[in-house]
Amino acid sequence: MQKEERKFCDSLVFEGMTSIRAIIKSIDAKTNDRHIEKILFDTDKKQKISKELGYFKAVSSIYGFEIIESSAEELEEITLGTSHGGIVAITSGRSIPELTLDSPLSQNGFYTMIQGIEDPYNFGYSLRSLYAMGADGIILPRRNWMSAAGVVCRSSAGASELFEMYQSDPEEAVRIFKNKGYNIVCADENTDNILGECPLSLPILLIVGGEKRGISKAVLDMADILVKIDYNREFRASLSAASATTMFAYEIMRQNKNNFST
Repeated sequence: MQKEERKFCDSLVFEGMTSIRAIIKSIDAKTNDRHIEKILFDTDKKQKISKELGYFKAVSSIYGFEIIESSAEELEEITLGTSHGGIVAITSGRSIPELTLDSPLSQNGFYTMIQGIEDPYNFGYSLRSLYAMGADGIILPRRNWMSAAGVVCRSSAGASELFEMYQSDPEEAVRIFKNKGYNIVCADENTDNILGECPLSLPILLIVGGEKRGISKAVLDMADILVKIDYNREFRASLSAASATTMFAYEIMRQNKNNFST
């Protein structure tokens, strides 16, 4: 199987220090129940990565993983990228709980649901922006890219492991957030409301659609407000889900900067 095809497959291989540190941080914060089973490192880079290996040896008993020497060829076989720096982690899976009325959501929070995204890298890029802008958590459809966890973690710069996550049917998720007093904000071009010109007050559930399938009509009909990104020239194509998510996340952060729970 080619590497380009493997990015769409289930994967528990986490590449590089950024991803591995994110897992360790999530374990400490009890963000999720994933754990590291073993760290593989390139023997030829042992001297270059001695500081990192020293850190892993110091904490291996705390987090319960083993450290195994490997070769560049062996790491090449299991990784997708070339930026792992000679260090790779093999992990357990992660449980993603069902969203319910009893889920401990932030009272004045900012959560996001992305419908119909086609690629794990774009999903990861979206999570990176959302985390940087202060979002509290992610609501996932039942079929989602978290099975390709290593790819998503790398493209999100570790953010995927640090987020609170729930899975839910989209319509049920909207009903739950409405019940908790959240404003339901959908990104949609069929509206006169322009991003940056309308108030977006917390608590918010932001819903963004992928470039091809977008947001379902049932969810759009349940929204409190539809908001579009205004273009400065005629452009018939949609922005990528990652770009649209970034713009919405920044505007929500800008308007609510002093009110975030994180």
